[in-house]
Amino acid sequence: MKGAVDPAIISEIWTVIQERAINPSMESYTSRLLTDIKGIDKVLEKVGEESTEFIIAAKNGVNERTVEEASDLIFHLLVALRAADIDLSEVMQELKKRRK
Repeated sequence: MKGAVDPAIISEIWTVIQERAINPSMESYTSRLLTDIKGIDKVLEKVGEESTEFIIAAKNGVNERTVEEASDLIFHLLVALRAADIDLSEVMQELKKRRK
């Protein structure tokens, strides 16, 4: 393992996503995703796009690009959870249940 992992950044990002959902601003990319006329489909398209880009970067062995695309994918997945009205704590609980 290369270094210590601080999961607090996920919590910070989740808090910002929640804030953008409650108080949308058209200057905010997150708000625009959450209020797009396509509804949840818009952010799900982004999850699909970022998933594909992650797969290609990982397959090509481009470490820096893989990290960037993984970050994009995680971010868009969090926005999709909010759009689906699923709290991140539910996912964390499910992960905890799966830990053996």
